Amino acid sequence: MTAVRSFHPSPRWFAAFPDTDAVADHAARARATSAREIAHASGRPWLLGNWAPGDVMTATRGPSRLAVIGEHAVTAGQADRAAVAASPEELDRFADTWPGSHHVIASLAGEVVVRGPVSGVRALFHAGARGARGGRIASDRADVLADLVDAELDKGRLAVQLLSPGMLHPLTAQTVWRDIDVVPGDQRLVLDRAGHARTSRRWSPPESRLPLAEGARYLRDALSDAVAVRIGGHDLLSADLGGVDSTAVVCTAARAGAELVAYTAALHDVLGDDVDYARRTVQALGTVEHHVVAAPEVPLTFDRVDALDDVLDTPSLYAVNRHRRMYIVERAAERGSVVHLSGMGGDELLGGAPARVHQMFARHPRTAWRHARGFTAKHRWSRRQALRQLIDRRSYATWLRQVAAGLTLPQPAASVPMFTWGTPPRLPPWATAEAVEAVREEIRGQAAQAQSLGDGHGVHRELAGMHSVARFARHVRQMSEPLGIAFTAPYYDDRIVEIALAVRDGERVTPWRYKPLIAEATRGVVPEVSRGRTTKAHAALEEETGLRAHRPSLLALCENPRLARLGLIDPDTLRQWCVRPLAADMESALLHPTIGCEVWLRSREKPRPQPVRNDRH
Repeated sequence: MTAVRSFHPSPRWFAAFPDTDAVADHAARARATSAREIAHASGRPWLLGNWAPGDVMTATRGPSRLAVIGEHAVTAGQADRAAVAASPEELDRFADTWPGSHHVIASLAGEVVVRGPVSGVRALFHAGARGARGGRIASDRADVLADLVDAELDKGRLAVQLLSPGMLHPLTAQTVWRDIDVVPGDQRLVLDRAGHARTSRRWSPPESRLPLAEGARYLRDALSDAVAVRIGGHDLLSADLGGVDSTAVVCTAARAGAELVAYTAALHDVLGDDVDYARRTVQALGTVEHHVVAAPEVPLTFDRVDALDDVLDTPSLYAVNRHRRMYIVERAAERGSVVHLSGMGGDELLGGAPARVHQMFARHPRTAWRHARGFTAKHRWSRRQALRQLIDRRSYATWLRQVAAGLTLPQPAASVPMFTWGTPPRLPPWATAEAVEAVREEIRGQAAQAQSLGDGHGVHRELAGMHSVARFARHVRQMSEPLGIAFTAPYYDDRIVEIALAVRDGERVTPWRYKPLIAEATRGVVPEVSRGRTTKAHAALEEETGLRAHRPSLLALCENPRLARLGLIDPDTLRQWCVRPLAADMESALLHPTIGCEVWLRSREKPRPQPVRNDRH
C-alpha cells in the first residue's frame, strides 16, 4: 500500500478524543495543527480542530460536556439539558428535536458519543494508529484522521471510487484509507474509557404510511424551520434559484423576511426553462434581488480540471463541475453573502424512485401494477424487462455478487427500467486488470454481510442516492469555506428526510405528477406561476461542449497520472478516450470518477497553510 502523509488542515474540521492517555500522541499531533480546543473534565483533550465561533454551542454540567457543531439554533438551555443525558439514547431524544444539520458530540459518564445527520452530508469517521494502545479517535474529515494516524492509502478502496455510477452501498461510502472507517448517518459512534469504538443504530427508515396532504403540512413546517436555522442572525444570504426544489427554499426564505440575493444560471440548451420560471417567481415575490448569469459566463464541465487544488476529505465526482458549481457561490461571496442556500437533495426525497413500485406489490398490488405501467410508458421502457425486474425477488447480497461479475460489461442502456436495487455500476475501459480484480474482491467481501438500506428496492435506491449526492454537497461546502461562505442544503436535515420517506409510496412517487409532495407543501409559499412547474433543466449540452473546449485540460491529466503510478489505470487508453467525441449521458460520465480520484491524489501532494487562531478552554 502507498502512504499519503502530508498534513493538509481544512478550513473547518474537528476531532473528538476519548478520555484516555491511549490517544495522547494523536491529540498532541492534532493540537499542533488546530486552532481550538475543548477539554474533558479530566483536562485531557476532548475536541480539537478549526471551527468558526458561531458554528458551535457548548455546555458543561459537572463532568459532562456537550457540543453541537454545524448549522443549528440550539440554545444554551437546550444544550444544558442535553448535557446531562443518562445514555446515548436519551441524548438522541434531545438531538432529534433540533432543526438544522450538525454533529452532536457529548462526553457522558466517561464515554464520548458522536452522531451526524442521517444523510451523511456531515460525515463521521473513526480511526486508530497501527500499533497504538487501542485508542481510536473520531473526526468529520477522513483526511484529517489519515494524517493524524499515518494511515496508508488502500488501493482496493480507491479503485472502488472509479465505479460509475458511484453509489454502490456500502462500498462507495468507504474511505480510501486502511483502518479509517465511516460511521453511517443512521448510526452513532461511542468511544469508551479505553478508547475502543462501537457503533449502534439510531435511525431506521420510517414506514411509508403518511397521507400526502398530512405529509405536505409537516414538510412545510420542517422546511420553514430548516431555512430559519440558516437565515437567523445574517444580514444577507444568497441562494440558487433554478428548479422546483431550490425555488421552494428561496420562497420559504423570502416569506420569512430574509434579505436574499438569488442566482440563476442560464443554459446553452434552448429548452432549459430555469430562467423563465425564476423570473416569474422573483416578480411575484417582489422582495428578492435576482441575477441571471448568462450561459457563456458560466464555466463548462471539465473547466481547468488539471489545476484543481481544493482540500477535500475524499475524491469527488464533482471535480469535473467544480468551476461550474462554484461560479455562482463565488459571485455570492463577492456580493457579501455568508450563507448560500441550495436545493440539493430534493430529487431523491421529493421525486423519489420508481423502484418504490416493486415493494408496493405486497400491500397494494392493483395500485402497484397501475403505477408500473405508468412509469414504463412514461420512460418508454421495455415491458418485458420491466416485468422481469418487478418479479425479481433476489436479495441485495445476490445483486451485489452480480455487480461484481459484470464490472467490465458495457454500461446499461438509458432505456433499461429502474425497478431493481440499483443501476449496476461499471469500471471504465482504462481500469487495469489489477483494479478490476481489486474491486471484485472488495464487493465480494462486502456481499457476505451487506444489508440493503431499507426494506425494498425503492427506499434503498432513494437512500443510496441521497448518500451519494449528500457527499457532493459536503464537497461543495468544503470548496466554499475558504471563501467565507457556508454552502448549505436544507433538504438533508433529518426531520425533512424523515417526513419525505414517511409519505405513502403511491402518492409521493407517481408517474402522473411531478414532485407532488413539494407542490402541496408550498401552497401559499411558492407563487402559483411557479408552483405547478413539471419540468427540470439538464446540462448535457454544457458537458458535451465542455469536453471539446477543455480537452487540453483532460489530456494534461493523462500525463504522468497518479492513478497509473498505483497500477489502477492505463494512461494510454484514458488518453485515447479523452480525444474521442463522447455522449454526455453515458460515455462522458465514465470520466467523472477517474478525474475526481486523479485531481484528489494530486491535491494531496500540495502543502497547505497552518491555522493561526488560538482558542483553548
